[in-house]
Amino acid sequence: MRKSFKLENLDCANCAAKMEAGISELPGVNKASISFMTSKLLIDADTEDFDALLDAAQQVCTSFEKDCRIVR
Repeated sequence: MRKSFKLENLDCANCAAKMEAGISELPGVNKASISFMTSKLLIDADTEDFDALLDAAQQVCTSFEKDCRIVR
């Protein structure tokens, strides 16, 4: 299943690349991509529990940019 989310307070392209790599390594994620220009996160995952996945993805995001939030 593929879903797209808006990212708030994404300020650094390098951090976005690190977030993308970190989210891609989460269990159940096939692919994650972040567009710095549009502040969008696209997740392709096998899991149906996107809430738990987004909680883990949020932790990855805040580890690089403490103010960055995934809008659900």
